[in-house]
Amino acid sequence: MQNLSSEQKVIDLSKEKWLWMSECNMDALDALFHEKAVFVHMGGAWGKEREIEIIKGGGIHYKKADIHEVSVNVIGTTAILLNRITLLAVVGGNEVTNPFMVTEAYVQQNDTWTLVSLSFTKLLAPQ
Repeated sequence: MQNLSSEQKVIDLSKEKWLWMSECNMDALDALFHEKAVFVHMGGAWGKEREIEIIKGGGIHYKKADIHEVSVNVIGTTAILLNRITLLAVVGGNEVTNPFMVTEAYVQQNDTWTLVSLSFTKLLAPQ
């Protein structure tokens, strides 16, 4: 039963993350992102500090993530979550919509889940 509870906590946290990203809630994101977190986008890969700068500065504005499917596997203190989404974002001043499979990895430390990896894989066609 503990796994189901952990799985639901991670699913809920991931949903909140999309909201925080759309609202540019920097305090919540700073607390959620692990100091050694990595972020993989279509345009490159970087760490927490750069991701925070990009969101704060408007380089990427995550306007809305429509979540079509979500699954999560909890393995000890690690959770791997997959989201199939359609993302509406403003990138470099241009509004774009893309279908992605997003892989999120979380680790649990002191009963708190933190995001250690967020990776976007563009899908060739919406499913």
